[in-house]
Amino acid sequence: MFDIQEELKKLPAKPGVYIMHDKTDEIIYVGKAISLKNRVRQYFQSGNRHSEKIRKMVSHIDHFEYIITDSEVEALVLECNLIKEHRPHYNTMLKDDKSYPYIKVTVSEDFPRVFSTHIMKRDKARYFGPYTSSIKETLELIRKLYKIRSCNRKLPEDIGKDRPCLQYQIGNCTGPCGGYIGKDEYRKNVDEVVSFLEGNYGPVKKLLTEEMQKYSAELNFEEAARVRDLIGEVEKMSTRQKINNNDSQEDRDIIALARAEDEAVMQVFFVREGRLIGREHFYLTGVADEERGDIFSDFIKQYYSGTPFIPKELFVEETFEDTALLEEWLSERRGSKVSIKVPQRGEKAKLLDLAHKNAVMVLDRDSEKIKREQERTIGAMHEMEELLGLTGLRRTESFDISNTSGFEQVGSMVVYEDGKPKKNDYRRFKIKTVSGQDDYACMEEVLTRRFRHGIEEEQRLKEAGMNTDTGSFTRYPDILLMDGGKGQVNVALRVLENLGLDIPVAGLVKDDNHRTRGMYFNNVELPIDTRGELFKLITRIQDETHRFAIEYHKSLRGKAQIHSVLDDIPGVGDRRRRALMKAFISLDAIKAATVEELAGVESMNIKSAEEVYNFFHK
Repeated sequence: MFDIQEELKKLPAKPGVYIMHDKTDEIIYVGKAISLKNRVRQYFQSGNRHSEKIRKMVSHIDHFEYIITDSEVEALVLECNLIKEHRPHYNTMLKDDKSYPYIKVTVSEDFPRVFSTHIMKRDKARYFGPYTSSIKETLELIRKLYKIRSCNRKLPEDIGKDRPCLQYQIGNCTGPCGGYIGKDEYRKNVDEVVSFLEGNYGPVKKLLTEEMQKYSAELNFEEAARVRDLIGEVEKMSTRQKINNNDSQEDRDIIALARAEDEAVMQVFFVREGRLIGREHFYLTGVADEERGDIFSDFIKQYYSGTPFIPKELFVEETFEDTALLEEWLSERRGSKVSIKVPQRGEKAKLLDLAHKNAVMVLDRDSEKIKREQERTIGAMHEMEELLGLTGLRRTESFDISNTSGFEQVGSMVVYEDGKPKKNDYRRFKIKTVSGQDDYACMEEVLTRRFRHGIEEEQRLKEAGMNTDTGSFTRYPDILLMDGGKGQVNVALRVLENLGLDIPVAGLVKDDNHRTRGMYFNNVELPIDTRGELFKLITRIQDETHRFAIEYHKSLRGKAQIHSVLDDIPGVGDRRRRALMKAFISLDAIKAATVEELAGVESMNIKSAEEVYNFFHK
């Protein structure tokens, strides 16, 4: 038993991370503290005026653990990693795990390359971005204009060792791998690429215009049209640079917040070298009762722990308690000083206001859609809790059996979390112990194997000192849904009792037309409102479970239909099987053949010929 009051007395006055668990051992909240002793105690002090969200979270805490760190920055890094891994229910969560590409120019190489990447390294290369729209068009334009290579050949070592690739053949590369351009001339092209990516479009537009006029004067209208199209592409790219902040050439992100109830939208403007190169919005959930400054802090921690580039400045709308700590952490990640500022006037404040207006617009546009989605998913789970008299229902597992007259019997396990499918946790089972068509026996085998896997895996992880949540079967459902009534429910309850597990089980009762009419729970049939979201969710789960089982069954049945008796002979694989079928007109002819005749078939040898002969004659 975990005595919370006794464990609170043992907390050290050191920095670290604390982890709150509910009675099912699920992690429901992760936080950091400069003093674990002071911070964790605050949750359990009755005099504290906690928000409704914190009071609800505390009511679900069964036990907690903590990890001591050497500094608050280390605690912040660990907190970010744990939140990203476990996605606790009561933490403010970044819903959009977006990653944007950058253009990399390997300027330190003798013959630099230009390509896209999602990873930034300290490798003396130049990086441009992030690109929130398609990066492919920009790379294609650069190759058309400057003929820079995109291959991975090591130059100058590999010059002349092989023929130039297709890019050289179609005129998108000057062919340094073939020695067709010198190092100095190639370097000039690279310098122009860097200038172009920095936003200096004037020189290339002037050069292309002169080239187009030259072709026109020579009546070479085809080439003139080609150059004209290039000018259009450059013009299109230059118009994307919507704002030129002339007072600074710094890299900065502009971050603004709009929120409604438990949802929020963060709008981020990406400014690179004084130019607004793109913008993107991010959704957060779990923000009810949170201070605006805390929401900014949570977003910065989660977003910049995953993005490859950290700008020199962040402009935000609110100050918050962790500002200095986050500046220290971001500076470590960037390798140079990072500042978090709240501009009050001038162009910077106007840019922040513009970001805020965009955030409000996105939230207004999507709030109704978000509300409908919540009703469809989380709202449906709340309906189930109310109907069954349960709480904390997040993870649902549903099972189904599929066969054709007892042939190739399979079981499927489908997982829904918060009313949404979690396909990474789906599992399939090929029935091993049941012969003939017996759905109850098949279901008993599938459930036994599923939960026995979980118990054994949990034991192995504990012995290895690892987190038991990392196993593929160790996360148990909050409720089991059986696609049948009393019989299926009793099978599930018997399996759980034999394994010493206590998990609620509900059956789906159908009417004479095979439509679900209610849920069978605790020996009582409970009617379902067929117009409600719960009914729709159950229907989706049933359809998905059935589809997943049928799909697996069909794949096994298809493989069985093309199975050959030759596949059962040791040493005869796909290649030898096809060679034998080609050399002999029928299976009877293969049976009648001598060892010497079999060995004479392409890809066969004496040993494999003897295996085939013995298979049919012994």
